[in-house]
Amino acid sequence: MKTRENSRPGPMWKTWEVTQLPRLVAFDLDDTLAPSKSPVEPRMLDVFSRLLERTTVAVISGGNFEQFEMQLVARLEQAGLRETALEELHLLPTCGTRYERRDAGAWRTVYREHLTQAERDAALTALREEAERLGLWEAETWGEILEDRGSQVTFSALGQRAPVEVKQAWDPDGAKKNALRAAVAARLPELEVRSGGSTSVDITRRGIDKAYGMRKLAEQTGIGLDEMLFVGDRLDPDGNDYPVKALGVPCQAVDGWEDTADFLERLLA
Repeated sequence: MKTRENSRPGPMWKTWEVTQLPRLVAFDLDDTLAPSKSPVEPRMLDVFSRLLERTTVAVISGGNFEQFEMQLVARLEQAGLRETALEELHLLPTCGTRYERRDAGAWRTVYREHLTQAERDAALTALREEAERLGLWEAETWGEILEDRGSQVTFSALGQRAPVEVKQAWDPDGAKKNALRAAVAARLPELEVRSGGSTSVDITRRGIDKAYGMRKLAEQTGIGLDEMLFVGDRLDPDGNDYPVKALGVPCQAVDGWEDTADFLERLLA
């Protein structure tokens, strides 16, 4: 993939002009393709659909497959995207511990990896106890705070269905989430504990992060990591997209789905 340096300041896509369409473009989901836990907007749906007509695309996120369906997949299907284009879409929920491909008009599970019951129980207990100790267990929430996703356990401080603006106001500098992550990690040294979305902490087996998912993607597609492009909003060292950058995959930093749409429109122009 060829890039050309540009001296303008700002997000990474404003610093590097992509001069050749990558063989594969991978995305984070929340706050990169769509508002957190919300469906993609029409503008994003249009440009994402056009990208699928041109190259292979992947989405990798800490969310479960049902979240992918609600936010993106159902919208693509409703838009009448051709099956041949949908077959170019690779879905990696829960940071790549599950892999879904389109086959004969339906989504087929390529593989799915689970935490043991003992690991899930330990994760759920540590999250609740440490959140209560730190004063982060909220009494009023939008849905469940703890979710057992099989291959991942997730803490969502305000519940899974909290409004975007409320989540953004809860922990604007990430200090609450990072304190909880550190406290839980100290109790679960055998598991991977990392910051997730704006109000979430995710727990998987050690070594399971978005870099793991990207390596799995390379194995499944035969496309080299240096031929891919990853687009995410949390490429900072504390962000859950950072492991992809550390792996050496070319990355584009964005600030919200509108920024991603701007970048894709430039890429496809």
